[in-house]
Amino acid sequence: MVDYQPVRNVPSEDSQEGTSARHEENLGINVRNGGSMGAKIISFCRKYARFIGPGLMVSVSYMDPGNFSTAVAAGSAHRYKLLFSVFISNLLAAFWQCLCAKLGAVTGLDLAQNCRRHLPPSLNLALYILAEVAIIATDLAEVVGTAISLNILFNIPLALGVVLTVVDVLVVLMAYKPNGSLKLVRWFEMFVSVLVVGTVICFTIELFSVPITNVSDVFRGFLPTRAVVDGDGIYLSLAILGATVMPHSLYLGSGVVQPRLRNYDIKNGYYTPNDADIQSNHTNYKPSLDAINDTLHFTIAELLISLFTVALFVNCSILIVAGATLYGSTQDTDAADLFSIYNLLCETLSKGAGTIFVLALLFSGQSAGIICTLSGQMISEGFLNWSITPALRRALTRAVAITPCLILVLVAGRKGLSGALNASQVVLSLLLPFVSAPLLYFTSSKKIMSVEIGNNCYYELRDTGIPLQDLDYATAWEERTETPEPKFVDMSNTLFTNVIAVLLWLFISGLNFYLLASFSLDQEVHL
Repeated sequence: MVDYQPVRNVPSEDSQEGTSARHEENLGINVRNGGSMGAKIISFCRKYARFIGPGLMVSVSYMDPGNFSTAVAAGSAHRYKLLFSVFISNLLAAFWQCLCAKLGAVTGLDLAQNCRRHLPPSLNLALYILAEVAIIATDLAEVVGTAISLNILFNIPLALGVVLTVVDVLVVLMAYKPNGSLKLVRWFEMFVSVLVVGTVICFTIELFSVPITNVSDVFRGFLPTRAVVDGDGIYLSLAILGATVMPHSLYLGSGVVQPRLRNYDIKNGYYTPNDADIQSNHTNYKPSLDAINDTLHFTIAELLISLFTVALFVNCSILIVAGATLYGSTQDTDAADLFSIYNLLCETLSKGAGTIFVLALLFSGQSAGIICTLSGQMISEGFLNWSITPALRRALTRAVAITPCLILVLVAGRKGLSGALNASQVVLSLLLPFVSAPLLYFTSSKKIMSVEIGNNCYYELRDTGIPLQDLDYATAWEERTETPEPKFVDMSNTLFTNVIAVLLWLFISGLNFYLLASFSLDQEVHL
């Protein structure tokens, strides 16, 4: 008789006592000292510190060169009035990212892996192709931003600058091992965080340098006004949305939450990965209910704090700097690219102000390029479970993005790079509805988002290799083990969340297709 009870290490009594003590520490309860408020706060902060990293990595996706271009155009055309559009875009992005974190935490799989596990092969393949196109379009923007910043700072020819962007791929290859220890993952997160901090410092200096005559005008910019929908305001608002809510960030947000969950289950003896599971990026692992309860709320909190501090600050800063220095300029800001923005900053403020702006562009381009390459790795492994080496996969992704940039630089020079940056944002706007639809489907499914209370950490029974999702699990359990039916906790979206998600999906889809239609009709859009 085949036993359908999942095989796992069962902690001893001593181990269980240690686990209980760790739970008390995680909850911030100082048992010996009567749970003083100070001890609770210190314990809470220490635990939160262990979760810092994934949210910062996701926030990088929202402050890439595409965001630079759209925010600069908005500030130069409408001063501070479109800060409302930046805030709303960040709010929408935060909602999607919370769903991504929830999907990754509950299922133990990223969005691409869930597509492979739960969707028909033909639909899975179609979504993979669209996801790869989105990665290439996003990576193209990072290449453009990095090449421009290298050209301005070090006078490196644009063609050579495009080739040098391969360096961040090498950093990913050497530093990030998603199947490795949590310590290595933390070091990689710290490296990316340093680039993020560099971007924040640059814009902090920039904000103190620009002449803001009336601070109240800045704060009023976060309130809705007719400028958001009048004239080219609607186009600029749509461009900000398209540059903010990008497809690759959804795959990233659902994947970076998993190492801490695995670490919890391995330490507590619930999950013991074998060699095959490690090589396939732990696709047989699903987090225990204890791990989800221990990590999910802190993960979402860290994500929201990162998005509403780092990402929102950087995007608002770009717009404020552009509004304070470029608004009302006699220059042709409609045709301004990142080169002309640098020149205008140098003329209106100082050489140092322009240099700091380009340094921020370099930091954001490098960090966003690394994150984009990492997202591409998740997509190829998740959708297809390719057996080729990660180095080859990552090199191919960046090579495909570099090739058109290199051709455009050689043929059209600086104008060609600017055109490539604009085109990449249009492609991302079109692809977002297709990429986000599976996220809504998965997170609303009770079958996919149910977690067994008994800490079953395997999708397949390790002694039989029979997929659990192909069984009538309750019937099999009763017939084979003659034990009560296992109980599950439903962690799918509530009805209210589903309604909001669908409305937002329709809203974003409509706006993005409207933006695309505007381009197809040759209407001028500031990007």
